[in-house]
Amino acid sequence: MRKPFFLLPLLALVAVAACETVEGAGQDLGAAGSAISQESREVQAGL
Repeated sequence: MRKPFFLLPLLALVAVAACETVEGAGQDLGAAGSAISQESREVQAGL
């Protein structure tokens, strides 16, 4: 009966780590999208 109680904190830690990884990836993609948008505005202004 002790084994499930031992695994709960480990599973919680893995879940939190996964959420942080997904959040970081979302921020990276958002920054890349902003950079692409800025570059496209500069190119359009130069035409």
